[in-house]
Amino acid sequence: MQQQGILNRRYLRVKVFQALYAYQSSNKDMIVGEKNMLKSINDIQDLYLYMLLLITDMGEMARRQIELNSQKRLPTEDDLNPNTKFVDNKVLSIIDNNVQIQKLLETKKISWAIESDNVKKLWRQIRDSELYIEYMNNPSRSFQEDKQFIISIFKAFIAEYEILHDFLEDRSIYWYDDLSLVCINIVKFINTLKDDDNPDSSILPTLFKDKEDDIQFIKELYKKTISFDPELGSLIDNNTSNWELERIAKLDVLLMKMALCEVLYFRNIPVKVSLNEYIELAKSYSTPNSGNFINGVLDKLVAQLKNDNKIAKTGRGLIN
Repeated sequence: MQQQGILNRRYLRVKVFQALYAYQSSNKDMIVGEKNMLKSINDIQDLYLYMLLLITDMGEMARRQIELNSQKRLPTEDDLNPNTKFVDNKVLSIIDNNVQIQKLLETKKISWAIESDNVKKLWRQIRDSELYIEYMNNPSRSFQEDKQFIISIFKAFIAEYEILHDFLEDRSIYWYDDLSLVCINIVKFINTLKDDDNPDSSILPTLFKDKEDDIQFIKELYKKTISFDPELGSLIDNNTSNWELERIAKLDVLLMKMALCEVLYFRNIPVKVSLNEYIELAKSYSTPNSGNFINGVLDKLVAQLKNDNKIAKTGRGLIN
């Protein structure tokens, strides 16, 4: 059964935020900016596939090592009768044999081939770890144990393997920020696998929960924040009397403009949802004090807009 939706609304707001910052900082071309924004979102699937492939590449490294050991001039008993618990791991088998995954890897030309030396180093770190040795020495075998082991090595070694992060960043300037999201979703994916998953099943998660609705949301938020920029800027400027707009962190101003854009021009999003989302984004993407600062400014602005009857929402309770 296919999982639905790697990208939640908060992360879609992050992608719009990144695109708007790029627009303000350099290109000033709305059409190009929108195109780049949509590409950066679609490219998240490529990053997901790169990280998923690293898991099965570890299995391939183990298989090659077994073959090389068996071809020694004087092989030992262990070389001739190796422990195949890892190469027989059911999670590796499901991913390796899934038609959907393998077709995407081939179509998108996803490969770690040019980083083969670093992939081998990663495999050696895993192979020599206590985690791996303990797993291999445990005579019991179960699908649940296989899943937990793959999740453990993914978290401990693969997701944290910084040597390969440079390779990823060369392919997209956004992947450094996207990596955490992708890794969290790969762990979720592994947890949802079933022992009897069919090779022909669509088991990968989609990018969007509702593709049409989500794409419409990000396009409108991007375009409206740009189109209404003068009005949104004036609202902020008039309500930050102790600050000149130029002195407020640019990221804070941009986040407040996006929040106000939602409050004023997105009729089906509750005001509280918009405010909470951007306050949380400020904590992650701006200064340490930004969350409190933005909260104070937006509370004041929203109270004023309500008094002036300038907030129009469709549905009961959305204005509060």
